Amino acid sequence: MVVVGGSGGGNAWAKEMTLRRRMASIFNKTREHFPSLKDYNDYLEEVEDMTFNLIEGFDVEAIEAKISRYQQENAEQIYLSRAKRAEDLAAALKASRTNPVKAGSSDMAAGSSQGISGGAGVQGQYAPAAVPGGLNQPRPTGNAPQPIGGSLDPLQGYDEETMRLRAERGARAGGWTAELGKRRALEEAFNSIFI
Repeated sequence: MVVVGGSGGGNAWAKEMTLRRRMASIFNKTREHFPSLKDYNDYLEEVEDMTFNLIEGFDVEAIEAKISRYQQENAEQIYLSRAKRAEDLAAALKASRTNPVKAGSSDMAAGSSQGISGGAGVQGQYAPAAVPGGLNQPRPTGNAPQPIGGSLDPLQGYDEETMRLRAERGARAGGWTAELGKRRALEEAFNSIFI
């Protein structure tokens, strides 16, 4: 992405994206339009140079004249490329609607709440979490969350032993143990000796 400089103002990114979309809709030739890869790469480089100069504000009048001249000379090609792109997008949309991703029972066991897997569906397809048609979506299974401090809580009470056990369990849940604190104190003590 090009870093926009100059007096671009507060929304330079939006300006750049607008210009890039405009340039892509006009200069929409593909590799098939060129006899060699070098010619295609030269075309892409020229388009990028013009885009950069428009974003930065260099020689805008000359570039705009060049763009309008290109549009007039290649109007039919631009129209055909846009139509082909629209047909390709429509075909992809139709294919995605006719081949919905199905979630297998192995996906449910693996915890795939989206119904996306490497083997069951086409990779990269969008699978919404909530389907408007009311299709069955995987539901969480297992034990529901239990309230803390219920009648089944073995650490009920405020005596010294219970408080110590609560603190120890909380520390372990956070990944800390008393051994870590001791080891760190020893390392810091011995490291400070050699300074």
